[in-house]
Amino acid sequence: MMQHPGGWQRCTEEPGIAMHAVHHCEQWTANRKRERYNMDIYLIRHGKTKGNLEGRYIGTTDEPLCEEGKQSLMQMADAKKYPAVEALFVSPMLRCRESAKILFPKQSISVVSDLRECDFGRYENKNFQELSGDADYQRWLDSNGTLPFPAGEEQSHFRKRCVEAFKTIVAELLEQKKYSAAIVVHGGTIMSILEALAEEKKAFYDWQVGNAMGYHLYISDETWKKRQRLTVLEKIT
Repeated sequence: MMQHPGGWQRCTEEPGIAMHAVHHCEQWTANRKRERYNMDIYLIRHGKTKGNLEGRYIGTTDEPLCEEGKQSLMQMADAKKYPAVEALFVSPMLRCRESAKILFPKQSISVVSDLRECDFGRYENKNFQELSGDADYQRWLDSNGTLPFPAGEEQSHFRKRCVEAFKTIVAELLEQKKYSAAIVVHGGTIMSILEALAEEKKAFYDWQVGNAMGYHLYISDETWKKRQRLTVLEKIT
């Protein structure tokens, strides 16, 4: 254990004082850690829905979790995959709010509208089989998903609003001196944030993550203020 300047060994002859000293030493070490590492954020994808099971493009469709989705989240909660946090942010979509309540039942929720999933336009709530004869859809597939969604949201706009919403959350957490948070959102939202802000450079789809899974991130106050970059510590599965 790192010692407070001056040391605590003088107190070891008196158990009560020694325990008091150890407590303060641990608190000082924790504070030093916080100065160095600043913030842990858990970026989590919502649990499965019926649309997910059927391979549908679910963006603006506001559907609830399916039973399988609820069970998977409860298993993640029981396994303590996501620790308690000081702040909890969610997309306004029902599937995210339900997921957050299962994973963090005692935590109050802050809804952030711009964390919502992309509007898939004519592809919304449809799957590959239903779109297989659509020439526009085939062109979209051939573009590796880079073309706009017909009658939907521009991908550049979607990605920008997700990233800006995340930056606003980080600024709020730093201002309030909160050192841990969870953000329960959508696959597209997660990919947008990490493609733009992760120190490790990967393409958008390389950040894909399964339902109820996520990423443990850490943000250094110094690095964030200089370059607005985050570090991905681990993928949580």
